[in-house]
Amino acid sequence: MAENIADKVEAEVAELSRTLTEPGEHECLRCFLLRMVNEFGCDGRHRWTIRWRDQRAPQATRLLRKLTQLGGCCDCEVLLNVFPDYPETGTLLPCAGQPLAGSAVPCSLKQMRRTA
Repeated sequence: MAENIADKVEAEVAELSRTLTEPGEHECLRCFLLRMVNEFGCDGRHRWTIRWRDQRAPQATRLLRKLTQLGGCCDCEVLLNVFPDYPETGTLLPCAGQPLAGSAVPCSLKQMRRTA
């Protein structure tokens, strides 16, 4: 019986992990990376970028290569070097939505900047 409970708990933890790290339906790469790096940190790899790509832009087979060429050798460097224009606020802004499905172009936060 204890084994059954352990299996159930393990399955619940795995489901919770998937839920917490799932990209929003229209969440752009920049906003997803900001959310994940703030919550879980950067491990020196493209862990969150790959998660986003696999869920939101599976056809973007050269995404990691392109981000690396632009100075994004890991998730936090993508934020610092590829998407440096995020407005300075005390909290994360809600994502304005992926402009084009399957694209890594960040959302437009111009309206958000005026109200932040």
